Amino acid sequence: MKKSCVAMLLAGGQGSRLYALTQNVAKPSVPFGGKYRIIDFPLSNCANSGIDTVGVLTQYRPLQLNSYIGSGQPWDLDSSDGGVYILPPYQSAGEKGSWFSGTANAIYQNIGFIENYDPETVLILSGDHIYKMDYSEMLAEHIEHDAACTIAVQQVTLEEATRLGIMSTGADGYISEFEEKPKKPKSTLASMGIYIFNWKKLREYLIADENDPKSSKDFGKNIIPNMLNAGEKMWPYRFGGYWRDVGTITSLWDANMDMLSTTLINLYDPSWPISSRTPVCPPHYTGEDANIIHSIITEGCEVDGHVENSVLSTSVKVGKGAKILYSVLMPGVVVEDGAVVEYAMIGENTVIGKGAHVGSQPDGSEGWGVATCGPDIQIKAGATVAAGAMIYTGEEV
Repeated sequence: MKKSCVAMLLAGGQGSRLYALTQNVAKPSVPFGGKYRIIDFPLSNCANSGIDTVGVLTQYRPLQLNSYIGSGQPWDLDSSDGGVYILPPYQSAGEKGSWFSGTANAIYQNIGFIENYDPETVLILSGDHIYKMDYSEMLAEHIEHDAACTIAVQQVTLEEATRLGIMSTGADGYISEFEEKPKKPKSTLASMGIYIFNWKKLREYLIADENDPKSSKDFGKNIIPNMLNAGEKMWPYRFGGYWRDVGTITSLWDANMDMLSTTLINLYDPSWPISSRTPVCPPHYTGEDANIIHSIITEGCEVDGHVENSVLSTSVKVGKGAKILYSVLMPGVVVEDGAVVEYAMIGENTVIGKGAHVGSQPDGSEGWGVATCGPDIQIKAGATVAAGAMIYTGEEV
């Protein structure tokens, strides 16, 4: 069945810079913002933009992600003439087969899936960004400027530019230079890792790249520079809304804190809903001694303590006399009586024992950071977890 545009969502990353939080799950599966997981944002953007055929490329620890996506029903991506499809690496008869060796190789291995729909364009997305974007507007600019490739871009700081793909534009507005993670950036116009390609063009470059033994099989390092060097027309789509790459502990914590402000990213806009697969839970409950200030409290929570500037996911329990300050508690976390959690991220189903203290307020020291506990950890009563500590599943504290 022919589609004008097919989306390919790269969701196989290990997310190694999230350390304990991705010890057993892929980065796009990490809980976010109280009732979501990171992958909810690109999936919801696809549905809201009218793109109803999405291939989700999985690799690292895919079980939870596959189960979470299911048929795509929560995002209205379960139609009979489209839908969401899980695309893991595979081995054909007579072939060696391999894991995806880069972002470009992941798409190359799924050329057959894309060609089932014979699209004019392919939208390439990452599964680890938090943002709301109408891809149909980006597609309209792509068509208007007759581009072989359109790249979503934002202005960033010089410091951020050294960690991103940076481009310059010519007098005609088209991209004239592109450099991946430059030490000395020539501009601050950064790629957001969101691309629209003319499919026939992209297919040619993917095949050529796959046959290049020196290639890293990566869009930023290989495909885009190769297209630019060949003189292809490449257009920057300037996006002015909220966007954050949540690939590090600090950026993930920052983005969760941003959810407390409706002026940064509005999750209450009925015209652009961010959908999710959420468990059926009773309403949240606050006890007589509860004190909640400027926080997100999700279904199933039971709060008997003090919660301030924090995000509590589904079925979190906060005991009497406990304090939660500037922290993110993922589904099923239990904070027992008298415990303190501040400037921390706590993984799913972890238990903070009575009187324990996790994290501390910023003190300006070099070693300070957000304290992080992975899922299914037991923090013993009275224990202390220092600022910047990283506790993995299986460790005793």
